[in-house]
Amino acid sequence: MFAYRHLFHAGGYTDVFKHALLAQLVLAFKNKPKPFLCLDTHAGIGRYDLSHPWAQKNKEYHEGIARVWTRTDAPPSLAPYLAAVRAENPEGKLRRYPGSPLIARALMRSHDRMVLAELNRTDHAELAALFEGDRRVQVRHMDGYEALNAFLPPQERRALVFVDSSFDRAEEFKRLTRGLAAAHRKFATGVYALWYPLMEAPAMAAFERSIAATGIRNVLQVELSVHDRREPGRLRGCGMLVANPPFGFESTAREIVEWLHPALSSSGEGGHKIAWLAPE
Repeated sequence: MFAYRHLFHAGGYTDVFKHALLAQLVLAFKNKPKPFLCLDTHAGIGRYDLSHPWAQKNKEYHEGIARVWTRTDAPPSLAPYLAAVRAENPEGKLRRYPGSPLIARALMRSHDRMVLAELNRTDHAELAALFEGDRRVQVRHMDGYEALNAFLPPQERRALVFVDSSFDRAEEFKRLTRGLAAAHRKFATGVYALWYPLMEAPAMAAFERSIAATGIRNVLQVELSVHDRREPGRLRGCGMLVANPPFGFESTAREIVEWLHPALSSSGEGGHKIAWLAPE
């Protein structure tokens, strides 16, 4: 059940997509002086060694961050994310990839707070070691969906919740929908960013219907695909639902995916989509 290890996929195009969007969500919270909580429900290990045999097995980063991190024509909306990657590789050679905890923490302020949940015991230990001594970061060994119930609503009354499940279990779309609905009932004003893979059309339609059935409004859908069809062992694309997106995020997300699609799709296949799944 818990055999998934992100190191096999670190730095792939799905990471580029979701982490570029995450960086912009963190920055949006800084437009107001009040502190906020960043809750990462499936945090992983925080930093990935791309020379590790697991990362080298499929070398997914070749089709992802390796294509964009040295580009000089990236739009301003990509700059914060790319700067976080470059900070992990000061020698100029791509060797390490920062996960969502490091990217978000690099952009947060000293009075903001982060809670990282990771269920895999080995990964949790590595994540805890990475943030040891940082009093602004709390690392918990627990299920990500349980973390939604445990840490919401936050004492700050402002929160960015990033749900990046591995989708290595059956019925994860249902679990994701239930998690969002329960969290939203407890804390309706939070910003929720939910990553998901693009599966077969019937599964995606069912997922969209289930989100609509929750009654939650103001949900933006952002998707990027780099292949036209799903093949065994290869994901054609991914998406992110953002409930209560900050002002201006829609146009920023559009700029990001419009640039990323040709940069990441070597064949020109796939495309991008931005739509209001549930308008305000």
